[in-house]
Amino acid sequence: MAGFWLRGSVYFASVKPAALAERNGFNIRRLASRRVNVNAATITRQSKSNLALAFISLGRERKRDITVFYAFCRVIDDIADSSELSVVEKRVRLAKWRQMLHATAGDDPLLARDVRHLIAKYSLPVAMLEEIIAGVEMDLSTLRYPTFEELRIYCYRVASAVGLVSIEIFGYRNPRCKQYAIELGLALQMTNIIRDVGKDVQNGRIYLPQEDLARFHYSETELTQRHYNEHFVQLMEFQARRARQFFDNAAAVLWAPCTAVCFDELSWTSFAFLKKNIG
Repeated sequence: MAGFWLRGSVYFASVKPAALAERNGFNIRRLASRRVNVNAATITRQSKSNLALAFISLGRERKRDITVFYAFCRVIDDIADSSELSVVEKRVRLAKWRQMLHATAGDDPLLARDVRHLIAKYSLPVAMLEEIIAGVEMDLSTLRYPTFEELRIYCYRVASAVGLVSIEIFGYRNPRCKQYAIELGLALQMTNIIRDVGKDVQNGRIYLPQEDLARFHYSETELTQRHYNEHFVQLMEFQARRARQFFDNAAAVLWAPCTAVCFDELSWTSFAFLKKNIG
């Protein structure tokens, strides 16, 4: 599943949930499927993420608050990606999280109470948090995207929406940061889709728009059978140009040299790095 996590001081958007995190018997995915009063710092620490470094430039208070938000994202993403829950159970638990964003109950998990505190403290739009939940829900039923416009909705929900919430916690001043978060989220999500195309196929998902496969005469069968050929390279170059455009859009709003450098590392070899997964 393409997920979403803050990265650096921009925001965390790494897609693809981390592997099952086990340390000292602590299992993040079991947290996702059970109502456990576990705090955000524990969830973040045990997720084996590099977020501790990403948030190092933040003050203590904002670091604590962004950790709560990360833990929220981590938990709902792991609910959707859990192998221990049925689709119905996943929908029920995600619906419960929607409910907990609005209402207070005596038996709510500690994390839910912390998230509601963030909503009040930063005047966070609950609708934006609900967009993130809607994004992970899409992975419960959507295995193909006929058009890019449909994929764009997914990318916005699982990446751009995360950025829009994050900048509120970071304490942005420039109103252009909102558009920057949207464009950068789309850019990072498309980059991760490019990176993980082989792994996604293994999981039965194809995020590459069906209209693009048709445009470059590369069939779904070729993709599932891992044929690395000229049509595949052309298809991926097209996706790269699309991602590059989003990076350029973001850079036009706020200068972002690092993102372009990171993206160049993915595309400079005509996506040969994907050959071991496709070919």
